[in-house]
Amino acid sequence: MTVSASSASSASSTSLRPDEVDLADPSFWRLPRSRRLDAFALLRTLDAPVRFGADPGFWALVKHADVQGASRAPQHFASAPGVTTPEPAAWAKAVFGDSMVNQDGAEHAALRRIVSRAFTPRLLAATEDRVRETARRITDEMIRDRPGDFVASVASRMPFEVICDLMGIPGRYRAEIARRVDEASRNVGVSRRRLRVPGRGVRALAHLGLVMARLARERRRRPADDLISALVTADVDGSALSSRQLGAFFSLLLVAGVETTRNALAHGLALLAGHPAQRALLASSFDRYANGAVDEIVRYSTPIIQFRRTVVAECELGGRNFLPGEKAVLFYASANRDESVFGNPDAFDITRDPNPHLGYGGGGPHYCLGAHLARLEMTALFGELLTRPVGLRSVGALELVDSSFDNRVRALPLSFDPVRPCPGAKERP
Repeated sequence: MTVSASSASSASSTSLRPDEVDLADPSFWRLPRSRRLDAFALLRTLDAPVRFGADPGFWALVKHADVQGASRAPQHFASAPGVTTPEPAAWAKAVFGDSMVNQDGAEHAALRRIVSRAFTPRLLAATEDRVRETARRITDEMIRDRPGDFVASVASRMPFEVICDLMGIPGRYRAEIARRVDEASRNVGVSRRRLRVPGRGVRALAHLGLVMARLARERRRRPADDLISALVTADVDGSALSSRQLGAFFSLLLVAGVETTRNALAHGLALLAGHPAQRALLASSFDRYANGAVDEIVRYSTPIIQFRRTVVAECELGGRNFLPGEKAVLFYASANRDESVFGNPDAFDITRDPNPHLGYGGGGPHYCLGAHLARLEMTALFGELLTRPVGLRSVGALELVDSSFDNRVRALPLSFDPVRPCPGAKERP
């Protein structure tokens, strides 16, 4: 199926034809988000998944049931050799270790078990306290400094500092790690010829790996009350992460935990500003509506647009037969607007119940390990922003990055009320 950017952008959602949509064309991902959502709505009306691109191409799974079905059938739809485009090179896996998101079966289960055991009740309780403290401190600094951009000053900092605290990253490493993470992800987007351009961050990843290897050695000698210590210290059955596995896990946390939560926070603030009735409802009884608001923000914005799977066994899904070696792309951004699941899916409604969104994945073995932490961070920060006199006057339009992979926000302009001098205070000369 093919489409030109001009034909898609000029057509209305009712006049689009299936042969005018091409998810494999980079120009499609430079269209306004509303136009892309129109195209997904059209594809959901078709009887079966459609294939895009030249050999090998990929099958687009756009319906809620199909994305969920593939997610819960790893015996047919495997994450290996990679869930992103392009797939990670074999040499990169050998040097930096393979990410958990690209693993299947016993290998994935063993790694996930080690990570799950590390999240002890004591560690989780301490993390919740630190998340709330971090949200208060960052909000205090926002009120004091009155920044012009929410992403750099608040949304990026919140998940980065939480994850560094959770892992036990010493302060002396954090500025350099933040710079390397930005370097690794800066160039991810859409180019003229490719759907997703990976960040030119090989040196950045190498640096992160070296830092984590150094910290792993320190924690094996002198364990602390942090996640690194829990991950590299063998438990009763001798299971622990190697230094390379720790580096791969930390890199995953920085992408899955920082980038996605950063984007969700930015989208969330913009949505609440753009829907004043919903914002007022949330502020009127924050504890009552917070969980629903967080889920609706994630559904509506869908920070991760898609992940890819490789068919490893012949199967049928959504009226289509899939053969080994074929590629299938799970479009969460489309599944979260499926009319058969969500009433009035284009409406932002914090009271939506039920809300079975797939913003953390479609279930199965790869359901997001950090879903609870992401919800906690969003709840803590929005609680501060909505229940304190922060002095925000306006929230500008989101500056988005063209990408077929994530719904990334570059910037979100802020404007604050003028600072009023205290009564009796003398003006400075």
